[in-house]
Amino acid sequence: MDPDRSHDHVLPGSDEELSTPDVRGYDFRGKFDFGEFLESYATTGFQATQLAEAIDIAERMQEADATVYLTFTSNIISSGLREVVAYLVEEGYVDVIITTSGSITEDVIKTAKPFKMGNWNADEAELRERGINRLGNLYVPSDRYVWLEEYLYDFFDDFFAEEKIRTPTAFSRELGETLDDEQSVLKQAADNDVPVYCPALTDAEVGNFLYYYRQGQDTEVGIEILDDYDALIEEGFGADTTGLIAVGGGIPKHHAIMTNLFRGGADYVVYISTGMEGDGSLSGAPPNEAVSWGKIKDGRSNYTQIEAEATLVFPLLVAGAFCPSAE
Repeated sequence: MDPDRSHDHVLPGSDEELSTPDVRGYDFRGKFDFGEFLESYATTGFQATQLAEAIDIAERMQEADATVYLTFTSNIISSGLREVVAYLVEEGYVDVIITTSGSITEDVIKTAKPFKMGNWNADEAELRERGINRLGNLYVPSDRYVWLEEYLYDFFDDFFAEEKIRTPTAFSRELGETLDDEQSVLKQAADNDVPVYCPALTDAEVGNFLYYYRQGQDTEVGIEILDDYDALIEEGFGADTTGLIAVGGGIPKHHAIMTNLFRGGADYVVYISTGMEGDGSLSGAPPNEAVSWGKIKDGRSNYTQIEAEATLVFPLLVAGAFCPSAE
């Protein structure tokens, strides 16, 4: 073997000097500065750099006075991110919410009865006997749902009193108006005139209780979703600029990009996702795939995805882009 020849394969060398920034993390020596800490993510690499890109895009949404869509699945409300979402709504950073039915039920429950910290490695059969439901490392005792059923039955009587067919947005708004908890997403949305769209309203305890209510109380009541879909499309048409922050996937994420398709795509987009692109699902699809469908505009630097679990990174995104006191 010729050592000189093999050396060229092992170390081919390069004369090119790259103009991109140096890779460098935060220097913890000296006084800690949170703003500089977040800024250092831009040159840390991997998903830290994606988070820095997301903060920049979220700031550009605000500078452009974009109509901001926030989409999330129910596990976000199950966790301590409920308070983060309520803050964004209360402070006027969000114009449209699209979520799942579980978010609505759990937000209402938490106004009266908290969820509790639990254990990932619990004895499931024992939990069942104790009447405790597990969400990851969170516990939700079944008495929460007993309380919810009573609360919703009283609400249904008023909600359907004058109109038998209602929309999910009307349901969320009027339900939010009954709540007193300042940390409630529904209350803040109702107080600040932020519509809460829930295309699959029946896919949680709300659906169960509506079924029993219609069977036992009033067979004429119902939920109409197409009126909300019309309104959501018109919301996009009426906006000069739109921004989307999708926390998780599923129906909420797709509803936002699908209705933005009618206006030629969303202008600014941030995804936070643990979904896998390889299975071809919407939940795992990155933003550039949506560009191919016309659901996101192709500006190259107007969209990004953070591949990380939301409880780790969503508070940092909010701190960096939506919390002036954190600067």
